[in-house]
Amino acid sequence: MLIVLATSPRVAPGLLSWPAWQALRTASAVLAPPGHPQLPALAEAGIAYQVAEGTPETPALLALLPGGPIPPDPPRGETTPPNPPADADVVWLPEPGDDPLVPAGAKLLRGSADLPGAHLLDLVATMDRLRVECPWDARQTHQSLAPHLLEEPYEALDALESGDEQAFCEELGDVLLQVVFHARVAAERSDGYTIDDVADGIVAKLVRRHPHVFGDVTVSGAEEVYRNWDEIKRAEKKERAERAGVPADADGPPSALDGVPFGQPALALAAQLQRRAARADVPDELARLKEDPALAGADGDLGRELFRLVTRAREAGRDPEMELRAAARRYRDLVRAWERGK
Repeated sequence: MLIVLATSPRVAPGLLSWPAWQALRTASAVLAPPGHPQLPALAEAGIAYQVAEGTPETPALLALLPGGPIPPDPPRGETTPPNPPADADVVWLPEPGDDPLVPAGAKLLRGSADLPGAHLLDLVATMDRLRVECPWDARQTHQSLAPHLLEEPYEALDALESGDEQAFCEELGDVLLQVVFHARVAAERSDGYTIDDVADGIVAKLVRRHPHVFGDVTVSGAEEVYRNWDEIKRAEKKERAERAGVPADADGPPSALDGVPFGQPALALAAQLQRRAARADVPDELARLKEDPALAGADGDLGRELFRLVTRAREAGRDPEMELRAAARRYRDLVRAWERGK
């Protein structure tokens, strides 16, 4: 029988399953194309193999398979190995990949399999090549790519709201590309970082901030997780300041609102400020902005009313940004319906 031994290009050569090694050790013949990455591992394991061009369906290789056609007479001075018996097992190692050619009657054996997330290696390799070979990709900088850090997440959110799961999956890929692209740009600097540094950083942060998962802390529910998260963030900020030799309160005493990015849309900003304040037990009355002299006048009154609407949304357990987006989509549909009826 012909056994097609498939391997993953994302798994180091030699890291094969036990059934794969058994098949290799007991086979009458092991065939592989020139330069196959598993060949050094086979040699180290003492497994004899033949280098063979083509695929199991090309004539030259068919002659080496069990029950294959009788090979032609070799040139003078050379010998051709006889065909294995029809009932012998021959292992063919195609080039590593996800979809090897499996002829009729052959058996497919997966010698190595990807762990979840292994295909991210393909994205990193593709980005490396684009950075070198594509003129547009090669000239990009953090600054030129910055607009996409905003645009791509919004496109992903739009796809999510549309209910098109395939479109959402594709847009998530565009978001992921921004991370890999920026890390690739940074890796070219002598003091830069790599995609592995980015991954290591977020893994370490998640482990630190989830002591109830990775440590011995017990929590009563999601609200306590939130509070622990904020406390750990404050401790991290203090530690960073101490390492830098900067007083921890150089920018004023610690605040529950530290780290809230003011570059986000205003509704989302107001909602995040209120959520942070609520977790720190700030009185809800402050969120109503009553009689604030800094907001005097018509414009201030309007801003105060908008902020109060955010408060109402939060108290109702709704996200004001998403609520306004839903209203905007409804308005869009109404306008289009009106336009069609003109």
